[in-house]
Amino acid sequence: MACFLVPGTEAIVVTAAALLLKRYEQKKTEVKIGTNNTSAETQKKSGFAGKLFWLAELLWGGVILLAFEHLWYGEVVPFFPFLTAATEGPAAVSEMLGEMASVGVTMAVLVTVIWIGMVLISAAIEKRPTTEKAEVTV
Repeated sequence: MACFLVPGTEAIVVTAAALLLKRYEQKKTEVKIGTNNTSAETQKKSGFAGKLFWLAELLWGGVILLAFEHLWYGEVVPFFPFLTAATEGPAAVSEMLGEMASVGVTMAVLVTVIWIGMVLISAAIEKRPTTEKAEVTV
């Protein structure tokens, strides 16, 4: 019924944190690629704020899809109190809170774990030594 509210709350917090971190991230780190010091290319590493935006985008995408799905099935309505379970009495509210605690928290944790995997893979790729570009003569 309202399971999307938990990842939605996490998305709001993560977006705010990413915006604050982006504001304070002033220096971009660069990594030199190649062995020749005179003609080295540079590759920008993504800062942690950018990686936090990955998490925010994953969360917002899921929240938007779930909110649309709940709207489609009539569990969310465009007028107050917005959640149909809130108008159906204490038993429905209890069921809704139980769903938020089980399904909503599970979804938020799963998306965060997937994001941690993305960050670890990204860090491994950024640390990986690159080979020099082969010069091709025609």
